[in-house]
Amino acid sequence: MPAPRLPFDPIDRAGDLWEQHFGDASAMRLATSVMRVQQLMIAALDAALKPFGLTFSRYEVLVLLLFSQHGSLPLSKIGERLMVHPTSVTSAIDRLEAQGYVERVPDEADRRRTLARLTAEGRETVQKATTAVTAIDFAITGLDEGQRADAYDLLRQLRQASGDFPE
Repeated sequence: MPAPRLPFDPIDRAGDLWEQHFGDASAMRLATSVMRVQQLMIAALDAALKPFGLTFSRYEVLVLLLFSQHGSLPLSKIGERLMVHPTSVTSAIDRLEAQGYVERVPDEADRRRTLARLTAEGRETVQKATTAVTAIDFAITGLDEGQRADAYDLLRQLRQASGDFPE
Protein backbone atom coordinates (compact mmCIF):
# COMPACT_ATOMS: atom_id res chain seq x y z
CA MET A 1 0.00 0.00 0.00
CA PRO A 2 1.48 3.40 -0.95
CA ALA A 3 2.15 6.01 1.71
CA PRO A 4 -0.74 8.42 2.33
CA ARG A 5 -0.53 11.61 0.29
CA LEU A 6 -1.51 13.75 3.31
CA PRO A 7 -1.14 13.20 7.06
CA PHE A 8 -4.94 13.60 7.43
CA ASP A 9 -8.11 12.75 5.54
CA PRO A 10 -8.83 15.79 3.35
CA ILE A 11 -12.48 14.81 2.90
CA ASP A 12 -13.00 14.71 6.67
CA ARG A 13 -11.31 18.09 6.96
CA ALA A 14 -13.46 19.52 4.18
CA GLY A 15 -16.54 18.04 5.84
CA ASP A 16 -15.71 19.75 9.13
CA LEU A 17 -15.27 23.08 7.35
CA TRP A 18 -18.46 22.50 5.32
CA GLU A 19 -20.42 22.04 8.51
CA GLN A 20 -19.02 25.28 9.95
CA HIS A 21 -20.03 27.22 6.82
CA PHE A 22 -23.06 25.44 5.35
CA GLY A 23 -24.44 22.78 7.70
CA ASP A 24 -24.78 19.03 7.27
CA ALA A 25 -21.87 17.57 5.32
CA SER A 26 -23.00 13.96 4.98
CA ALA A 27 -24.00 14.18 1.31
CA MET A 28 -20.90 16.23 0.42
CA ARG A 29 -18.61 13.75 2.22
CA LEU A 30 -20.21 10.79 0.45
CA ALA A 31 -20.19 12.38 -3.02
CA THR A 32 -16.59 13.51 -2.65
CA SER A 33 -15.57 10.09 -1.31
CA VAL A 34 -17.21 8.28 -4.24
CA MET A 35 -15.42 10.54 -6.72
CA ARG A 36 -12.08 10.07 -4.96
CA VAL A 37 -12.47 6.29 -4.81
CA GLN A 38 -13.24 6.34 -8.54
CA GLN A 39 -9.99 8.26 -9.19
CA LEU A 40 -7.99 5.79 -7.10
CA MET A 41 -9.58 2.78 -8.78
CA ILE A 42 -9.05 4.11 -12.31
CA ALA A 43 -5.39 4.85 -11.51
CA ALA A 44 -4.84 1.30 -10.20
CA LEU A 45 -6.73 -0.32 -13.08
CA ASP A 46 -4.94 1.78 -15.70
CA ALA A 47 -1.59 0.82 -14.12
CA ALA A 48 -2.51 -2.88 -14.31
CA LEU A 49 -3.56 -2.49 -17.95
CA LYS A 50 -0.61 -0.36 -19.07
CA PRO A 51 1.54 -3.37 -20.10
CA PHE A 52 -1.15 -4.17 -22.68
CA GLY A 53 -1.30 -0.61 -24.00
CA LEU A 54 -4.80 -0.24 -22.58
CA THR A 55 -6.70 2.13 -20.36
CA PHE A 56 -9.69 0.88 -18.42
CA SER A 57 -12.08 2.55 -20.86
CA ARG A 58 -10.50 0.74 -23.84
CA TYR A 59 -10.44 -2.50 -21.85
CA GLU A 60 -14.21 -2.11 -21.31
CA VAL A 61 -14.69 -1.90 -25.08
CA LEU A 62 -12.72 -5.13 -25.61
CA VAL A 63 -14.70 -6.93 -22.90
CA LEU A 64 -17.98 -5.72 -24.39
CA LEU A 65 -16.96 -7.04 -27.80
CA LEU A 66 -15.83 -10.33 -26.28
CA PHE A 67 -19.22 -10.71 -24.57
CA SER A 68 -21.18 -9.90 -27.74
CA GLN A 69 -22.77 -12.74 -29.66
CA HIS A 70 -20.53 -12.42 -32.73
CA GLY A 71 -17.54 -10.54 -31.31
CA SER A 72 -18.72 -7.36 -32.99
CA LEU A 73 -21.08 -4.47 -32.34
CA PRO A 74 -22.11 -1.24 -34.04
CA LEU A 75 -20.18 1.72 -32.66
CA SER A 76 -23.47 3.31 -31.57
CA LYS A 77 -24.33 0.21 -29.51
CA ILE A 78 -20.90 0.34 -27.81
CA GLY A 79 -21.52 3.93 -26.74
CA GLU A 80 -25.02 3.07 -25.53
CA ARG A 81 -23.88 0.04 -23.50
CA LEU A 82 -20.87 1.80 -21.98
CA MET A 83 -22.86 5.04 -21.51
CA VAL A 84 -20.26 7.22 -23.24
CA HIS A 85 -20.39 9.89 -25.92
CA PRO A 86 -20.00 8.75 -29.56
CA THR A 87 -16.78 10.77 -29.84
CA SER A 88 -15.28 8.73 -27.00
CA VAL A 89 -16.24 5.50 -28.75
CA THR A 90 -14.66 6.65 -32.02
CA SER A 91 -11.47 7.60 -30.21
CA ALA A 92 -11.30 4.27 -28.36
CA ILE A 93 -11.95 2.28 -31.54
CA ASP A 94 -9.30 4.30 -33.40
CA ARG A 95 -6.72 3.42 -30.72
CA LEU A 96 -7.76 -0.23 -30.50
CA GLU A 97 -7.72 -0.54 -34.28
CA ALA A 98 -4.22 0.97 -34.45
CA GLN A 99 -3.11 -1.62 -31.89
CA GLY A 100 -4.60 -4.44 -33.94
CA TYR A 101 -7.15 -5.37 -31.26
CA VAL A 102 -10.27 -4.48 -33.27
CA GLU A 103 -11.16 -3.88 -36.88
CA ARG A 104 -13.91 -1.87 -38.47
CA VAL A 105 -16.13 -3.86 -40.80
CA PRO A 106 -19.34 -3.02 -42.65
CA ASP A 107 -22.53 -4.32 -41.07
CA GLU A 108 -23.89 -6.94 -43.50
CA ALA A 109 -27.44 -6.38 -42.17
CA ASP A 110 -27.28 -2.60 -42.59
CA ARG A 111 -24.55 -1.29 -44.90
CA ARG A 112 -24.96 2.20 -43.44
CA ARG A 113 -23.49 1.01 -40.13
CA THR A 114 -19.96 0.11 -39.22
CA LEU A 115 -19.15 -2.59 -36.73
CA ALA A 116 -16.15 -2.88 -34.47
CA ARG A 117 -15.00 -6.50 -34.47
CA LEU A 118 -12.59 -8.09 -32.03
CA THR A 119 -9.49 -9.54 -33.71
CA ALA A 120 -7.70 -12.70 -32.61
CA GLU A 121 -4.99 -10.49 -31.08
CA GLY A 122 -7.67 -8.47 -29.29
CA ARG A 123 -9.26 -11.64 -27.94
CA GLU A 124 -5.89 -12.85 -26.62
CA THR A 125 -5.09 -9.45 -25.13
CA VAL A 126 -8.42 -9.08 -23.35
CA GLN A 127 -7.88 -12.50 -21.74
CA LYS A 128 -4.42 -11.49 -20.47
CA ALA A 129 -5.64 -8.05 -19.39
CA THR A 130 -8.49 -9.66 -17.47
CA THR A 131 -5.97 -11.76 -15.56
CA ALA A 132 -4.17 -8.52 -14.63
CA VAL A 133 -7.27 -6.69 -13.38
CA THR A 134 -8.63 -9.67 -11.49
CA ALA A 135 -5.22 -10.10 -9.84
CA ILE A 136 -5.80 -6.71 -8.17
CA ASP A 137 -9.50 -7.44 -7.52
CA PHE A 138 -10.52 -4.61 -9.85
CA ALA A 139 -8.84 -2.24 -7.38
CA ILE A 140 -11.39 -3.01 -4.68
CA THR A 141 -9.24 -2.98 -1.57
CA GLY A 142 -10.02 -3.04 2.12
CA LEU A 143 -13.47 -4.64 1.89
CA ASP A 144 -14.50 -8.22 2.58
CA GLU A 145 -17.07 -10.04 0.42
CA GLY A 146 -20.04 -8.93 2.52
CA GLN A 147 -18.91 -5.31 2.48
CA ARG A 148 -18.42 -5.49 -1.29
CA ALA A 149 -21.98 -6.76 -1.71
CA ASP A 150 -23.33 -4.06 0.62
CA ALA A 151 -21.39 -1.33 -1.21
CA TYR A 152 -22.66 -2.59 -4.56
CA ASP A 153 -26.25 -2.62 -3.32
CA LEU A 154 -25.97 0.94 -1.98
CA LEU A 155 -24.37 2.28 -5.15
CA ARG A 156 -26.95 0.43 -7.27
CA GLN A 157 -29.70 2.20 -5.29
CA LEU A 158 -28.05 5.56 -6.03
CA ARG A 159 -27.76 4.72 -9.74
CA GLN A 160 -31.38 3.57 -9.94
CA ALA A 161 -32.67 6.63 -8.05
CA SER A 162 -30.73 8.83 -10.49
CA GLY A 163 -32.48 7.23 -13.46
CA ASP A 164 -29.51 5.15 -14.65
CA PHE A 165 -31.83 2.21 -15.33
CA PRO A 166 -35.46 1.26 -14.67
CA GLU A 167 -36.29 -0.95 -11.73
